[in-house]
Amino acid sequence: MALSYKARRGWALVILLIGLPVYIVAVITVKDWLDRPSILIDLLIYLSLGIVWILPFRFIFRGIGQADPDEPQD
Repeated sequence: MALSYKARRGWALVILLIGLPVYIVAVITVKDWLDRPSILIDLLIYLSLGIVWILPFRFIFRGIGQADPDEPQD
């Protein structure tokens, strides 16, 4: 069952306002438990994890910036 446009907008907002900050705190906490790597390795870790978090949510964010396709046309 596919989510409606309004449901996807709502979930995208929840993911961005609640999920993303929780993910950031979790990544920083786990990275701090590890030994302090070099700045280049830090950069690679943050860049890769910054891309990885969105992969499971691609279907929710796809088309959110467009007009509502369920809305009747003029």
